[in-house]
Amino acid sequence: MGVSIDDVAAQAHVSTATVSRALRGLPRVSEATRAKVLSVAAELGYVPSPSASGLATGRTRTMGVLVPFVDRWYFGHAIEGIDQVLRENGYNLLLFSLGGYVHGQKRSFTESMVRKQIDALLVLSLGLSEEELRQLHHTEIPLLSVGGPVVGCSGVYIDDGAAATAAMDHLLGLGHRRIGHLSGGVQDERNFKVPALRTLAYRTAMERAGLEVRPDWIAAGDFTVAEGVRAAVQIFDAPGELPTALFCGSDEMALGAMFEAQRRGIRIPEELSVVGIDDHDFSAPAGLTTIAQKPWHHGRAAATMLLAELAGATGATRDTLMPFELVVRHSTAPPPG
Repeated sequence: MGVSIDDVAAQAHVSTATVSRALRGLPRVSEATRAKVLSVAAELGYVPSPSASGLATGRTRTMGVLVPFVDRWYFGHAIEGIDQVLRENGYNLLLFSLGGYVHGQKRSFTESMVRKQIDALLVLSLGLSEEELRQLHHTEIPLLSVGGPVVGCSGVYIDDGAAATAAMDHLLGLGHRRIGHLSGGVQDERNFKVPALRTLAYRTAMERAGLEVRPDWIAAGDFTVAEGVRAAVQIFDAPGELPTALFCGSDEMALGAMFEAQRRGIRIPEELSVVGIDDHDFSAPAGLTTIAQKPWHHGRAAATMLLAELAGATGATRDTLMPFELVVRHSTAPPPG
């Protein structure tokens, strides 16, 4: 049987995580410890998988990106920004896709990351369990979240509560008092905090204005156009009067609501105002008023931070709030009458 990392750790009297960091040239390992580990590894003939290149270069020069989806607007643009920075700096991107939010199931991506020997990890809009965080921190790889707050690590994202409040203030400022809400459909806040933050801001703004929050005017749309259509159907089919405005937790849901309103002959913005969050590629052609954010810049900022951390910069990874702005188009106007 070949020499293992455990053998190197035992003979060097350090942890396996320290051996991994020392061989890969990662920060937070003293030069004396690094020299000792390299000497023991060479003496024992240890070659880290998947190849010997790690000993020659000191790094895998690969950054992992963990995403719940790859086909959503935010994730695609953020990954593009990350990849551009990595390519500019001679790094590769290794994508770990979960194929959706996994509820109540064990996720095995942490073992895969250790085996693939990535130098750092970016987590896109996905919460991690205490056990997953423990495993990742044990490997001591730099870790950063993108797109939403993740307990246990720093992140790059907008202030979702403030962004949703800006959208609501726009509708309230126009004079709307009957405002519905298309929320995200993910209820497991451990997996994704953003929908809950935006919904909380909606409720808070309504209560601050002294307005009724009607359950039949709130529907989950799961951040997609198709689910936005379905959520709009649920609100439009409810008995009684309709809202005069909809605050949607994402532009894709807002576009779905606009499609359904058009199908029913509900005029936008004369009878119904619609506002979203994101500034999706299709939002400007559709005339959608939105809170614009730039996930491409989020990805670039996060990847740049992690590369600086890998280069040994102290405090390079930190919580960073990115800018957003209200973009007023043709989907919002004062309420009828």
